[in-house]
Amino acid sequence: MSILNIMWAGGSAFASVQKVHQQILSHAVCRAPITTWLLQGRSHESEPAVEWNLSSARLKGRHLWKLLMPWMRARFQKALPDDLEVVLLDGVGVARVMLPVLKDLPHVRAVVVFHGATRMRRADQKLFAQLPAAQLTLVAVSQTLAHTIERFLQRPVTVLRSAFDPVAFRAAALSRAQARSRLGLPLEASPVLGAVGRLVGGKGFGCLLDAFSGVSAVHPDARLVIIGEGDARPALEACIAQMGLQDKVSLPGHLPDAATLYRAFDWVAIPSTQEGLGLILQEAVMAGVPVLTSELAVFREQLADAGWYAPSDDAQAWGRLMERAFATSAEGVLEAQSRALAPEQAWKDFSETSQRLFSCR
Repeated sequence: MSILNIMWAGGSAFASVQKVHQQILSHAVCRAPITTWLLQGRSHESEPAVEWNLSSARLKGRHLWKLLMPWMRARFQKALPDDLEVVLLDGVGVARVMLPVLKDLPHVRAVVVFHGATRMRRADQKLFAQLPAAQLTLVAVSQTLAHTIERFLQRPVTVLRSAFDPVAFRAAALSRAQARSRLGLPLEASPVLGAVGRLVGGKGFGCLLDAFSGVSAVHPDARLVIIGEGDARPALEACIAQMGLQDKVSLPGHLPDAATLYRAFDWVAIPSTQEGLGLILQEAVMAGVPVLTSELAVFREQLADAGWYAPSDDAQAWGRLMERAFATSAEGVLEAQSRALAPEQAWKDFSETSQRLFSCR
């Protein structure tokens, strides 16, 4: 028997999704061999995968590619391992490609993991209805996301709130001095606000820059570091130059060791306009750094009244939140957020649910 993990794409932009899948699969009860397929992108040497190198147009059946969908799915079916028992699918995009293949293989169980908000179609209701409950399990990384999917698909959705082993995570984290050295920050710089994520519009980093620009006039020693890469980099760099913040804001790009660097910061900001869960929140709090987040249901689900919130895309509100944070001792805020997040219990729940999902027959 074997397990197949099918991802939409590889690369740094999808690193968090890949991390979640690796964590889930590490809890498979049976010691079946696991193979990963990447429909797009390249795999890392440390995580080898079968690369299909298919375009988005081809995978989505756009234009003339629609005529070749049966042929492409036949290729997928032929490539499936003979002893395949469980397939882990990365979201609705991969489900649209693979469920038509798997519906003719009743002995193969499919687990679809939804990582974030997605545009569901009426055709998706029909697609998911083709597989019986015994063959298809739907999973969402937060209760908020699960409710949304359940309402649309009219099928039960298991909540698997992504989590990390807090003991291992903390052990891997660099000290404050080491992390600041890695990021080129002076040890005495204060306060330092950090942010981590892809440089795209939905992460709210433009709003964060606007807010920080106002606050830096009152706190001239404050620094902002945004770790990540993406299409919005030129626009963000232009804003930094226009605001004269070149000496106060840095964009170090994608850093593979970003999860070890949180202790360089006094606070971590997550100004996203939408999130499926927001792994940055968990990582920061586990590393010992309190967070400032957008007023999103998925963040309240995790932090409740311990969260410090501002409306997304409201630079003035974010500025006020920063001012309040910079004038407050982070220690008490962190203690409350750690109690609310309960990382040890979250890891236990995640482990047990993952084991149930991948208990081989």
